[in-house]
Amino acid sequence: MSETVLALKNVRKNFGKEEVLNSVSLEVKKGDIYGLIGRNGSGKTTIMKLIAGLSEQTSGEIILLGKTKHSKEYSTVLQRIGSVIEEPAAFNNLTAYENMKIICIQKGIHDLTIIEEMLAFVNLADTNKKKFKHFSLGMKQRLGIAMALVNNPDFLILDEPINGLDPIAIIEFREIIERTNREKNTTILISSHILTELYHVSTRFGFIHNGQIIQEIAKEKFDASNTEVIVVKVADVNKAAVVLKERIGDQFEVVQEDEIHIFSNDLLVREINLLLVVNGVMVDFIGKKENSLESYYTNLVRNMEEKI
Repeated sequence: MSETVLALKNVRKNFGKEEVLNSVSLEVKKGDIYGLIGRNGSGKTTIMKLIAGLSEQTSGEIILLGKTKHSKEYSTVLQRIGSVIEEPAAFNNLTAYENMKIICIQKGIHDLTIIEEMLAFVNLADTNKKKFKHFSLGMKQRLGIAMALVNNPDFLILDEPINGLDPIAIIEFREIIERTNREKNTTILISSHILTELYHVSTRFGFIHNGQIIQEIAKEKFDASNTEVIVVKVADVNKAAVVLKERIGDQFEVVQEDEIHIFSNDLLVREINLLLVVNGVMVDFIGKKENSLESYYTNLVRNMEEKI
């Protein structure tokens, strides 16, 4: 069984009378790239700040690398993590190398050969005397990663690292994340608005909504239960449901007043179309659709709100 790197147990966070986190519990295992998914204001950044010691929880327990927050040892384990929260903290008028040198001094690292090694790792070896203020957003984010990795951390926290990046920069960043996890054996907690990219890099997902974790799921399990669906739009959804139930049982779901999703792998699109038409159901649209991480999260939120 994998070692637990991070555990949050019933963590609450209030800012005055406003409750930002409500009994949040989550678990990150060694080797995970844990994708934290939620809308703006759902509590993602707050969680990361609590873990990194930049803020204090109102109640609940945080255990990082085996040490409980507020214990004497927690400050020691914080030296074994790296983080880029909100945006990289670098000096505008310094070069990548000079910014890295300051981080090394702050962390008590005397072997400065690590700087060139890390800059090469994030594809910034050729920036020379170019100052940080002249870096593109992608370069700034990659320098943030290099600064966070300079102490070879066991755990890395990345808050919206690909927000605002162009497609090429996103691909480069994705490769760096995967290499960090694979080559440096670094466990990673990452959040992003771009769920397609989070899907590509993550091994596990945690869905947060209004300050609550509503589900955690491994990528393998997500993939197994979220294959392609066949989307059918019809004028008479009730009649279509009766026809489909007789043919494929419960392997479909009515998602809107005119839309049905079919999960059966036994039927082709043309066979479903023919089945419905022959039985007097007029089909307005039929086609395949990948059940994406975004639609999965949207359905989770919708189902949760319907229960309230």
